[in-house]
Amino acid sequence: MTAADRLAQQKAWNWYDWANSAFFTTVLSVMFAPYMITVAGKAAGCVDADETCSKTVELLGLHLAAGSLPSYLTSFATIASAFLLPVVGAFVDRSHHKKRHMAGYAWAGAAFGSLLFFLEGDNWQLGAVAVVCASILAGCSLVSYYAILVDISTEEERDRASSRGWAWGYLGGGVLLAVNLVMFLAHDTFGLSEGLAVRLSLLSAAVWWAAFTIIPFVKLRDYAPRNQVGVGGSVWTSSFGQLLRTLKDLRNYPMTLTFLVAYLFYNDGIQTVIYAAATYGEKQLKFGTSVLIGTILLIQFVAFGGALLFGRLAARHGAYRLIKAGTFAWMVIVVVALALPEKNVALFLLVAVAIGVVMGGTQALSRSFFSLLIPRGREGEYFALYGAAERGTSWFGTLVFGLTFQITGSYRPAILALIVFFVLGAVFLARLDPVRGIREAGNAVPEPVAGV
Repeated sequence: MTAADRLAQQKAWNWYDWANSAFFTTVLSVMFAPYMITVAGKAAGCVDADETCSKTVELLGLHLAAGSLPSYLTSFATIASAFLLPVVGAFVDRSHHKKRHMAGYAWAGAAFGSLLFFLEGDNWQLGAVAVVCASILAGCSLVSYYAILVDISTEEERDRASSRGWAWGYLGGGVLLAVNLVMFLAHDTFGLSEGLAVRLSLLSAAVWWAAFTIIPFVKLRDYAPRNQVGVGGSVWTSSFGQLLRTLKDLRNYPMTLTFLVAYLFYNDGIQTVIYAAATYGEKQLKFGTSVLIGTILLIQFVAFGGALLFGRLAARHGAYRLIKAGTFAWMVIVVVALALPEKNVALFLLVAVAIGVVMGGTQALSRSFFSLLIPRGREGEYFALYGAAERGTSWFGTLVFGLTFQITGSYRPAILALIVFFVLGAVFLARLDPVRGIREAGNAVPEPVAGV
């Protein structure tokens, strides 16, 4: 494949970041949780049906507080994904049709996501099933999507391609979120109730996801699996067999394992900072809803530029150096956030800009750098482990944040406690020899990394 062909494939590949990010931003990050709390609160008999509601609803024989229901649903989906994704990855590696897997999971996830439109009144059960299934299927689609990156780019092109994809995703997610927030905040102007505005926003994310997935499905090519180790039986049984072999063989790639552990810690810190930012801004710094909404959009669009910036810098300095620098930048951000005065909008937005730049860069380069540590032909399953490391522990940072607040009664020490995740990530990154890891995986060492 020529350089021009690879670039064309990479541009087509970028569209799936644009497509799926709408679900993660509009649904999982902003709209779903508060609306589900309202609906479940009505079913539980809460007068105001808000997040302070401690009355319970019953789910699978368990009595769960309405105000905590979205957190429980998200936790269940992430834990289920951690067990399911490696099997999906093994199946992807043995298939000639990665793009079909990506699109199939995406369209199934979007179909479940569209059912969130019927989340109204006190009918919360359908929404609970829909968001769990859509979240799991989104994770499954990303396993195939990440694996395709290796097929359409050389080692030297990987950082730039991954960064463009992340940037495209932040832009797409931000555009739809901006439209939906306008519709929500001005719902009376459009003749909509607040509930209908939310439901239309949830539906729009599903439609966006499904519609834009058509572009990479049509334009991407299928690539035959490479370097497969023979395992007897059908595709299904051989997929499970390959999973067991990969878990055993991971010890033969100590640098790959070291990076996974580092990523587990610093990514959990990133996700928790994003999760806690709105709570910290509202409860500790006393900002109103308009400031918080503006901050969310600012981070989304700044992250677009941050991903592109880090992609360019990686061409000179290598992804490994920039990821390490990113963990230290996150430590600085946490310390600065600790010292922010109340109601100082300018400083709060300045920190948001820093978050957007570093978040876009570290996430994009983490994906591309990990791809260099994967043995050829095992991309699907190793990226599944990557996803499992992210999803299986994504609750730990929020737990630390919540426990620290409960012990101290303040969100300032709670936000500071998150620095431990970046410190541990930096410690494991320091123990990593990138050149050794890339060579052990059988890949070519990009020139910027070779100079480490």
